[in-house]
Amino acid sequence: MSFSLEGVGLDLGGRPVLRDVTFSVAPGERVVLLGVNGSGKTTLLKALDGLVVPTAGRIAYDGAPLEPRRLEEPAFRRRFRAEVALLFQNVDAMLFNPSVADEIAFGPRQLGLPGVEERVERWAAAFGVEPLLDRPPFELSGGEKKRVALAAILAAGPRVLLLDEPTASLDPASAARLVDFLAGLADTTVVVSTQNLSVAEELGARALLLAPGRPGLLHDGPSAALVADERLLVESGLAHRHAHRHGAAEHAHFHVHDAE
Repeated sequence: MSFSLEGVGLDLGGRPVLRDVTFSVAPGERVVLLGVNGSGKTTLLKALDGLVVPTAGRIAYDGAPLEPRRLEEPAFRRRFRAEVALLFQNVDAMLFNPSVADEIAFGPRQLGLPGVEERVERWAAAFGVEPLLDRPPFELSGGEKKRVALAAILAAGPRVLLLDEPTASLDPASAARLVDFLAGLADTTVVVSTQNLSVAEELGARALLLAPGRPGLLHDGPSAALVADERLLVESGLAHRHAHRHGAAEHAHFHVHDAE
């Protein structure tokens, strides 16, 4: 399934967050959305999920306008919610069932999908949360909650994944497994945000770059080209130029901000 954005602008609390954002995502494409905190990554993902409404421009999903009027139509809403899944950066907002097993089963049950128990077993195993199935989600660590939330959205079989900082809170091994998992997905459209340049190329061959207070995209193209472009990284805030002296000689190095 595809997205198309034309001149999208979005204000929150009277403050402009996105301005004149235009791009398309093809079916099955994996795109990494890069930018520092405050650049609008989360807001853009919520707009793609129909949770916030642009104040300017247009978003289309699979050729149909993604707007409140359409989302109020039962047939379109059911189809859209079945096909598109958003992983929140703060997964506490997503976890509300009494047990991990119920959490993973919730989406398939709501959609009336077959084989709910098999889906729970499959995705609990995929994200290594089988030992947690009987535990309440609120008791879990941040990384465990993230893995449960990922299992829960994937159990419903979405065709589009919108992932907001999915490797944050994960230990290195879990983050690597997630990156490998996403790389192996077939026929699934993925838009994933991060500010971690060390995993950007693995998350998507194409990168979109946002910067606070800047209209449009600073980059829309190969992830490898962006990661190698020190000027753009500094301009966007993902890196900075650090100058220091050794005696009479001055040296400058670029430092990348990889913390999540």
